[in-house]
Amino acid sequence: MDRAREAIFQILGPLDELKALDLYAGTGAMGLEALSRGARRVTFVESEPNAARAVRANLDRLGVTSETTVIEVPVEKARSRLARLAPFDLVLSDPPWPIAQASALLVSELVAGLVTADARLLLGHPADRPVELPEGSAWTLDDRRKWGGTGMSFYKLVNDPG
Repeated sequence: MDRAREAIFQILGPLDELKALDLYAGTGAMGLEALSRGARRVTFVESEPNAARAVRANLDRLGVTSETTVIEVPVEKARSRLARLAPFDLVLSDPPWPIAQASALLVSELVAGLVTADARLLLGHPADRPVELPEGSAWTLDDRRKWGGTGMSFYKLVNDPG
């Protein structure tokens, strides 16, 4: 995953001053990478208590607690708290792979109205089972990559869905 993460952030390019959202944060590696590459603020959403503690410990150890927020609730219940921190420029979502497709649909709807006009959405999935968003979605597929068993779909916001 380290190699994939490095490649993902090379594809994204500079993140200077962006606000990022790391959903299904796990240990927070994706959000921390965004922060290390110039994001000014990162919000982590992780419902599993041990993982959320690990995120907080990593943020504390790295001295970046003032640039971050950790929300310890299931992603599907995070909208009201995220709305207070919006808008986001970059949404990172790497859920447990058995729920990758369902999560992709949930996340694409969850962040509607909480992102900037040029926002990007990254959806993690198994390399052999890419996620798809429905036609007419606010998001359009921009790129899809694979690294070993890891896949990532890059979406951008549709500026004129009509």
